[in-house]
Amino acid sequence: MKLRHLLLWSALGFILSCKNEVHLNKIEGQRISISDSIESKTDIEAFIKPFRERVTKDLDNVLAYASDTYSKTDGELNTAIGNFMADAVYLESNPIFKKRTGNSIDMVLLNHGGIRAIISKGNISARTAYEIMPFDNEVVIIAMKGIKVKELIRFLAERKRAHPISKLKLTLDQDYNISEASINGKSIDDSKTYYVATSDFLYEGGDRMTFFKPNEGVENLDYKLRNLFIDHFKKIDTLSPTIDNRFTRLKK
Repeated sequence: MKLRHLLLWSALGFILSCKNEVHLNKIEGQRISISDSIESKTDIEAFIKPFRERVTKDLDNVLAYASDTYSKTDGELNTAIGNFMADAVYLESNPIFKKRTGNSIDMVLLNHGGIRAIISKGNISARTAYEIMPFDNEVVIIAMKGIKVKELIRFLAERKRAHPISKLKLTLDQDYNISEASINGKSIDDSKTYYVATSDFLYEGGDRMTFFKPNEGVENLDYKLRNLFIDHFKKIDTLSPTIDNRFTRLKK
């Protein structure tokens, strides 16, 4: 009996002392292309179909009509599509902001690069809003002293791009120096607090817009720009924005 135990312990010790080493020599993979040749699952397709049809119907439901095709490349310092977007932000956001705070929005600033598509002549749908604003950016209102607003204005003059603005009038001379700047027809007061509507993306410094901080306070409306445009489309019959004199450069 003692001999059997001794043999068992000896065998166990031998096994434990052995090292099983595994060396990885090669990894092989196979590329599987995803195409129409892959058969769809009938039961899954049947489950998804009513949801897909509902989404498609909602996206393509006609909300308004565009009297022309509008692109962000149509103007030098302001464009019809940019003017529409900035004005829509003011019109849809100001009542909400005023109800919450008792204050009114003084001006709006969006970014030229944030316009992601044209608005084609013809029917406008919710899909149009998703095309021009595919991001989940939300409207924020920033309380800024006039001295900070002037930083914003210098940024616009230096960039020389058609960043969408509303309620701000900016005129540059031939050399892109600031000739005139006013909000709602009045000169900008360094010590006055102005309420500037923009997107949360720009507020966080997107597109190099670092002038929003520090500030006097921020109000997030929890209102996506995309949804705002959809709400605005529902209220109008025909979209016909124009290039105007809100941001211009003097000619010779």
